[in-house]
This record gives sequence, C-alpha cells and structure tokens, in this order.
Amino acid sequence: MAIASQKEGRTSLALGWEAAKANALPGFILQGAMLLLLIAYYLSPACAHFLDRLAHYKEQHGLAFVVIAAAVAGAIVPELFVIMFFQRGRFRRENLRNLTFTVPTWAIDGILVDLMYRLNAVWFGNVVTVWVVGAKILVDQLGYNPFIAAPLEVLVYEWKNEGFSGASVRRALTWAHYQDKIVPTLLATWAVWAPLMAIIYSLPYPLQFPLFSIALTFWVLLLIYMTNRFTGKIEADAPPALSVAKP
Repeated sequence: MAIASQKEGRTSLALGWEAAKANALPGFILQGAMLLLLIAYYLSPACAHFLDRLAHYKEQHGLAFVVIAAAVAGAIVPELFVIMFFQRGRFRRENLRNLTFTVPTWAIDGILVDLMYRLNAVWFGNVVTVWVVGAKILVDQLGYNPFIAAPLEVLVYEWKNEGFSGASVRRALTWAHYQDKIVPTLLATWAVWAPLMAIIYSLPYPLQFPLFSIALTFWVLLLIYMTNRFTGKIEADAPPALSVAKP
C-alpha cells in the first residue's frame, strides 16, 4: 500500500509538473505582458490615467462590475476562443450549455476573489511595500488557493464533466482526491499565479481585480485542461493546456 501511495504521489506531482511545463511559454507571455502593464502604470502618465479611470469605473459599479468582468473573462472569452480556434467558428448547442454552467461559476468566483482582495487591503493596508505585497501573496497562494479556490474550481468542473454526479462531490471531500487532483492543480497554479500576484498586488487596490480579470482567461483554459485530463477526456500524450477543446 505504501508503494502504491508513493506511486500515486509521483503521478500527481508529475501531472502538475507537466501542466506547469506545458504552460511555461504562454505563462511567461502573460506574466511579461502584465509586468509591462505594471511598469507602464508607474512610468507612463497616459497609461496611469487610463488604468485609474478603469479602477474608478470598478469602484463606481462595485459588485456589478465584478460579476460581469469575471463572467466575461472566465466564461465568455474562453468559450469564444474554443469556438474560433477549435470549432472553426461554428457555434454549437454544447457551447450554450457550457456557458449556462461557466457564467455563474466564474461570477461567484469573481465575488470571492474581490472579497479576498478587500480583506487583504483591510488586514495589510492599501500600500505597496515588499512586506505588504509578500503578506498578500502568502494569504492568496497558501491560504485562499489551497483551501478554497483550487478545491472548489476542480470540484465544479469535475462535477460538470461527470454529468453532475453526486459521487464526484462525495469523492471531492476525501484526502485521496485532494492529493491526486488538487495538488497537481496547485503546482500548475503556483507556476503561473505566484508571479502574477506579485504584479497585481503591486498596484493600488482598485486596480487589482481588473488586472486579475485579464489573467483569468488564461487560468480558465489551464483549469479546463487539468480537469479534462483527470476525467480522461484528454489523453496523456495530447497537446496540453490550450488544446483542451476538440471538434
């Protein structure tokens, strides 16, 4: 049994490492783009003015902005990506079914993320220092992510992929599921999001959620890849990450 457990552990780590490596290039591109945006915010008055207006718009519209931005970034844009690049521009009823699931899923996720950003600002302040940014990253990546975000996101996608089965929900509450499914997801998450969080938390609080929304699209594509691999819908030697949808 110990040997089997070690083998499963290696398999989980291998899957997470595989996803992290497979997404290294798009991840670096995303991180580079976000870093350039951060630099531009502090060096370019025009860029700062534009982003400050976006932040002001977010503050004006509050929860409505959060829900719409998260739904667009986490559900609508990835589905359009699938339609354009993997379905040759052909809309299917399956896409509509996907949206009825993903729109509320990512709208709720957006609310939770925005709440975490608000709490971080209350706990550590709305200032940019090494200590404050580091503390917010630790709360985000070692608190919210492993205990709330990753388990819930994997659960809802597995639940959908398995036909909304109650068995998938019960299985998600076990340590074996966490070790086999959540741990590799966390490895892939940290490889992409830890650097992104350093960038996002280096901006004023009102800008953090809008910048998170930009990065969310990439993460949803990665999450779809991971959960489809778990349920066997993508073969082990299939092109990873962005090749998650097949005609």
